[in-house]
Amino acid sequence: MSTAEVRESKNFYTPEDLLAMANGDDYELVDGQLVERNMGTKSSWVSTQVGHRIQSFVDLHPVGWLLTEASYQCFPDAPAKVRRPDVSFIRFGRLEDEELPDGHCPIAPDLVVEVTSPRDTHDEVAEKIEEYLSAGVSLVWIVNPHTRTVLVYRKDLDTVSFLHEADELSGEDVLPGFRCPVRAVFPPAKSGGEKESPL
Repeated sequence: MSTAEVRESKNFYTPEDLLAMANGDDYELVDGQLVERNMGTKSSWVSTQVGHRIQSFVDLHPVGWLLTEASYQCFPDAPAKVRRPDVSFIRFGRLEDEELPDGHCPIAPDLVVEVTSPRDTHDEVAEKIEEYLSAGVSLVWIVNPHTRTVLVYRKDLDTVSFLHEADELSGEDVLPGFRCPVRAVFPPAKSGGEKESPL
């Protein structure tokens, strides 16, 4: 069933509807409503770079599953909500029988990476961060291609790190040993620099 057909027949959508849609990968599900994911070309490229670097590390140190745009139905306060982070990581030993589910993943990942796009609002990003941390995600990276910065949120620490290009991303306790220069995940910088913002 196409998304258009589902839209015509329903005003309230379920996680099962999302799986049945031909282009369901383009949406998240919040309060029974389809929410289109905003991913520009630059954001998509940056997301690929982050995922590639984590996957390269995991290939050498097989400690878990690296996933891109996987869907998660793992929010205790909103059991029908589905989020689809740009990149996520689940440590081995957390999935039943170490099998990836065919549908939405029912457990929270250990790491979430969201790459912002120009149309993302501060409130939308803040809401996702709170949802992920409340669901049990240990580490959240908010990567901003426009400002070439990364915000790092941690579940167990009341701290937020604001990383610039000269800084280094660390896998901390989630991916011990993983390190990556922040500038490595962004396209070559234009001369003159870019304006910075915490979003």
